[in-house]
Amino acid sequence: MLTPPEAAKVPTERIQHGDHYVDNYEWMRDKENPNTLAHLHAENAFTSARTSHLSVLQEQIFEEIKARTQETDLSVPVRRGHWWYFNRTEEGKQYSIHCRAPITDADDWTPPTIAVPDAGTAASSAAAPTTLPGEQILLDDNVEAEGHDFFSLGSFSLSDDGTLLLYGVDVEGDERYTLRVRQLGGSPAASAGSATATNIARFSSADDLPDEIPGTAGGALLDATGHYIFYTTVDDAWRPDTVWRYELGTAAASAVQVFHEPDESFWVGVGRTRSGKYLAIEAGSRLTSETRLLDTSDPTGEFEIVWPREVGVEYDVEHVVVGTQDRLLIVHNKNAINFELVSVAAADARGERRVILPHNEAVRLEGVDAFKDFVAIEYRREGLTRVAIAIVPKHGGRYEDIPHELKFDDELFTVGLSSNPEWNQPSIRLNYGSFVTPTIVYDYLVDDNELVVRKQQPVLGRFDPALYTQRREWATASDGTRVPISLVYRNDLVAPGTPAPTVLHGYGSYEISIDPSFAVGRLSLLDRGMVFAVAHVRGGGELGRTWYEGGKMLHKRNTFTDFVACARHLIDIDVTSSDRLVAEGGSAGGLLMGAVANLAPQLFSGILAVVPFVDPLTSILDPSLPLTVIEWDEWGDPLHNEEVYHYMKSYSPLENVHDVHYPRILAVTSLNDTRVLYVEPAKWVARLREVGADALLKTEMAAGHGGVSGRYDAWRERAFNYAWMVDVTRTSSH
Repeated sequence: MLTPPEAAKVPTERIQHGDHYVDNYEWMRDKENPNTLAHLHAENAFTSARTSHLSVLQEQIFEEIKARTQETDLSVPVRRGHWWYFNRTEEGKQYSIHCRAPITDADDWTPPTIAVPDAGTAASSAAAPTTLPGEQILLDDNVEAEGHDFFSLGSFSLSDDGTLLLYGVDVEGDERYTLRVRQLGGSPAASAGSATATNIARFSSADDLPDEIPGTAGGALLDATGHYIFYTTVDDAWRPDTVWRYELGTAAASAVQVFHEPDESFWVGVGRTRSGKYLAIEAGSRLTSETRLLDTSDPTGEFEIVWPREVGVEYDVEHVVVGTQDRLLIVHNKNAINFELVSVAAADARGERRVILPHNEAVRLEGVDAFKDFVAIEYRREGLTRVAIAIVPKHGGRYEDIPHELKFDDELFTVGLSSNPEWNQPSIRLNYGSFVTPTIVYDYLVDDNELVVRKQQPVLGRFDPALYTQRREWATASDGTRVPISLVYRNDLVAPGTPAPTVLHGYGSYEISIDPSFAVGRLSLLDRGMVFAVAHVRGGGELGRTWYEGGKMLHKRNTFTDFVACARHLIDIDVTSSDRLVAEGGSAGGLLMGAVANLAPQLFSGILAVVPFVDPLTSILDPSLPLTVIEWDEWGDPLHNEEVYHYMKSYSPLENVHDVHYPRILAVTSLNDTRVLYVEPAKWVARLREVGADALLKTEMAAGHGGVSGRYDAWRERAFNYAWMVDVTRTSSH
């Protein structure tokens, strides 16, 4: 009989708003403490031993994912300037290779044809790497990752003339990036020709300039001249709070502070409009935003505020040219909870506002992307994403009255803009998919009103989408609210009215929507007769801003009770049964997992919580912890508000563990995660063990919030989680 590690109890008292709480495991917060590391290693060893019987199944699932994936592959090239930019992968290599190839005609916007095996075939991916004539390898992540257990690429910004590449690298998982600049040689004319092994241009670290900036927050860019880098850094609580301008060729210490945000509830970022006309600094909290613009012709000038910040008002800015006038398109929510689109003169942004798309209670307007001759509008209706096109007037005036919405046939689907860097491009690159449709890359030809398929995600091994069914159910929450549930399953393995093993996934925070999308790995569950379901609970954004607000702050418990209602509904209609139902969620969805484990443990055979936010009150009470103050707009401020404190305490997973029969629990975390610290699941598992729960903890010792970095390592991590879920639905003790 295996004995789980027993964490030492070192009482830490918390007295807040008259409440006294004793935390026996807070000592594990110090990851430099040898006792902490020893405990995490002991937990890993215990989890490995307890799951050793799953090693064959885990390896089977890993091999299934690998066999279905086109390992040597090429993305659809995207045109920018005189080059086609693309990423490719090679069989056996963990990371992407970033490349470009010259265009052959200035008027040619049709991406080069890609020769890859057809989806649904069993073709081998062991052929020579797919590439394009005249390929230049700009950055090989496999080379950059050598010698590191973790690798993540952050910024990837090119100068307008294509001669410089700015890139950021994180080798710890803490989302702090070192910026470097690479000199890119060769013109498109010199690079044209056949792509043999002898004429592929390769750039390496030997081509890097001496300029190097450590400790940046990501999102850096080169200005239009290629002389300056704009980047952000963080404060002691890891909040991106300052924008800097650095001149290439100077010492890193000579960087000039361009903007600093003193309000601890705001974070900042820097970018550039697609038109190339403006640099933009965006400051935002969960409730309020403010944008500053600077003409790119004057990179050392002063940024000017578009609209001064107003509490509760969020807005995004795009630049468009109407006739000869520079105008700004602004999506905002002032007196428009689901947002509206207005147009203002760039020279007088606070002047007259022309309403382009008025507020609509049934439509959540999510954003606009402006191009020279048209605007792409992204929004959400009836719980699904939508894209529409509006034509920019040639000689001033108003946009066409009714934007043209792109139509798709699937009952459930996801559509959204992909990479579209060029201001004057005649088409829009889109990604489309569903639970049963592998991702399709489309170009929408605006003048022809035509969707052209450029590529569909290959799925090897005779994948047949007709074998799979996706549909929607509606659960009724305790307050009468109808909550949507999306389901997908193999129709030849799941019989109506016969309970099947089921995974119920949930998130429900930050207005993030869990939209229908295809996943190769998920086929390993579906092909074992499992149902995969998504509970679109309040706190997410599927049904608009009111849906989000109904599951945040002092309404947060709706997120948890909605999920419980969805579980009960699936059991009531015989999709599944409590001994065959496993719940899954990560990060804020991990908080959801911990909360429902306390609320309704009898409904689940297992709960998988990935990087779970299960000790929220301790974290949100401490302003010195990463991003805490920013989070007060999402959860409330328990430090200064007694009502918020007691409300959060009422649902905190750690603080509400009680003596009950819990389902089997697996908590997966990462040592270097800066968003949800590893200590939260470590404490939670130790507390669960006190009441006899069968709980496991698995800590990735060289990873961050997103888990391990290499694709093969990520597949193995996914295979481990899937094998555990399959096992839970087969061997439940309920």
